[in-house]
Amino acid sequence: DSDLALAITRRLRNELRDDLKIVVMSATYDPQPIAAFLDGQVTRVAGRTFPVDVRYLPRPGRERIDESAAAGVDALWDETAGDVLVFLPGVGEIRQAARRLADRAAAWNAELHELYADAPAETQQRAIAPGARRKIILATNVAETSVTIDGVTGVVDTGWARVPSFDPRIGLNRLELSRISQASADQRAGRAGRTRPGICVRLWSEAQQRQLAEQLAPEVTRLELSAAALHLLAWGETDLPAFPWFQPPSPHSLERAARLLEDLGATHAGRLTPLGRSMASLPLEPRLARLLLEAEKVGCLPAAAMAAALLGERDPFQQSNSPDRPSIVGSRQVLDTDSDLVDRVESLERFAEEGQTETPLGTLNRRSAQAVLRLADQLRRTANKETNATRPPTTTPSDTDAAALLRRCLLAAFPDRVAKRREPRGRRAVMVGGRGVQLAESSGVRDAELFVCLDTLDTGSADSLVRLASAIEPHWLDSRLIRTTLDVDFDEQRERVRVVQRRRYHDLIMDERHTSDTANANTASVLFAHASRQLERVLPKDDREFDQFLARVRCLRQWLPQCELPDLDEPHLHEVLRTLCDGRRGFDELRQAPWLDFTRGLLSYEQTQMLDREAPERLATPRGNRLRLRYEVGRPPILSARIQELFGMRETPRIAAGRVPVLLELLGPNMRPQQLTDDLPSFWKNTYPVIRKELRRRYPKHDWPENP
Repeated sequence: DSDLALAITRRLRNELRDDLKIVVMSATYDPQPIAAFLDGQVTRVAGRTFPVDVRYLPRPGRERIDESAAAGVDALWDETAGDVLVFLPGVGEIRQAARRLADRAAAWNAELHELYADAPAETQQRAIAPGARRKIILATNVAETSVTIDGVTGVVDTGWARVPSFDPRIGLNRLELSRISQASADQRAGRAGRTRPGICVRLWSEAQQRQLAEQLAPEVTRLELSAAALHLLAWGETDLPAFPWFQPPSPHSLERAARLLEDLGATHAGRLTPLGRSMASLPLEPRLARLLLEAEKVGCLPAAAMAAALLGERDPFQQSNSPDRPSIVGSRQVLDTDSDLVDRVESLERFAEEGQTETPLGTLNRRSAQAVLRLADQLRRTANKETNATRPPTTTPSDTDAAALLRRCLLAAFPDRVAKRREPRGRRAVMVGGRGVQLAESSGVRDAELFVCLDTLDTGSADSLVRLASAIEPHWLDSRLIRTTLDVDFDEQRERVRVVQRRRYHDLIMDERHTSDTANANTASVLFAHASRQLERVLPKDDREFDQFLARVRCLRQWLPQCELPDLDEPHLHEVLRTLCDGRRGFDELRQAPWLDFTRGLLSYEQTQMLDREAPERLATPRGNRLRLRYEVGRPPILSARIQELFGMRETPRIAAGRVPVLLELLGPNMRPQQLTDDLPSFWKNTYPVIRKELRRRYPKHDWPENP
């Protein structure tokens, strides 16, 4: 938020208010990048500080934060005479530490105070005002930079803070427990030396100190940016990538934010919608704003506020393994909402009304539950205040039950986290985006084909675990996000393309059916894509004429390179294949296609004439018959003929402008080879007289002249 405010203020100054002075003050930031961004100067002010004795008190890794904080106060209390400031991550830890330190404070005659951003003004004032007694001030990092507390000479630093980060499990930004940076640790320690020398106790080791990051990563790299994008659009920005960000986000982050706002209905074609303007008026994440606005419209705002609080806070339900308690799976029939989150809402509502902590979902942690209730109340009041909710809720007859209303509101807030079961009642499903998920065994979503994944956990396996799911009905899906397409697939087993009409929500296939309608389907390109990778499987089988044509062209290309014939390799055959794919659906049809005719078309008229002349398909014999030549790349052509066919032929036939002699396979009357030669005169002179005697004996009815 501070980076966004800085960029907006700079733009105001540059475009509207050239008299505006911008002053950025910080004790921890590197000033040079900000100065360069603002085209300003750096002024360093040396504050009055006193020495701080930094001590390290490592605590056991499994120790609770409030226990560690109490141990730090114990170690420090007698070492300094001033007030003690304890840095804790959040309000929950502050209250736990307050309970743990209450007896100590009473024994020491000390005041115990809490200090955090949302604390009432009088509570904050009492914490920072001078008092007659020493104070123990339990604070979040609001005391790190935002306020100055006189009289503090001791600091206990737990080393933890709740930092805004994107949580991919739930698709929301929320405060995550995180180690502080070295800069924050130095800033916290400095609070002990504002008025006199002080002591800082760090509840970690010096080795751990060296491992801390120097600075916290910028928010723009940690957060999902839909909230920032929504506020910029509400402010009048139309080109988010062109906005002068202080630390520009990645294009992918902005695209993802814009896509989410479109899904939520906050924008249309990049422009803010009336719904988006209402969402921008709420100081909430866009998802939660959408949830509460939808809930306010249909009349289930309190329950939706509870659901939003549950998503933002730690799960207050502690599962019990006690043998005398029924398992969660076995007891889910008590709750019949078809939503793990709505189940939790109803259990919390009973806790709020009756104080009941034992639920079918597990035992409620009372303190965590109260924190959720406080946040829910705050969210409800915020929504009421911003929307001025006075119109009556509108419900449809099919959605009159409260659980269904809330489930529908959850869909409105998480439209991109819908999943569809792979098989009826199965736990495995596929989510929008193609991500595989699996419902937890404890999930109460048993039968619904569609559900929203509200909390997913990457377990390292192929499918992420869905810890919170909420069933939805198909007709609830936003029609804006549904499209029907004709898709062309390839059936590997049948070796055929198929045209499938699919109805999709985002990219999630809702239903499909095969169709013969190919008018708008690009079957040829799909068939070509698969056939071109398996060319041998689609060429004609046992087509001697086609095979010989290829061989003739390739042979003549070797014998007469100056002819510049194509080699008819794969690229050339792919060219033919692409043409043949038009109007065909499978490999079987391609094998029957007129390959020879289309392959001939790759040659010009002149090249075809030359091929027929210099590498003829057939040769005429003295008896007037035209016999077929056999071509094979790398070998001379072969003419198989009975010896009688060649009576009268004195010279060996030659092709390729007379450069290549034909290899003659001379056959007997029984069509069996008698001789193989490329020197016919030598055969007539030397070999024929020898075999003539045997031929006359075996075939006396045939004429075997002495001089053929």
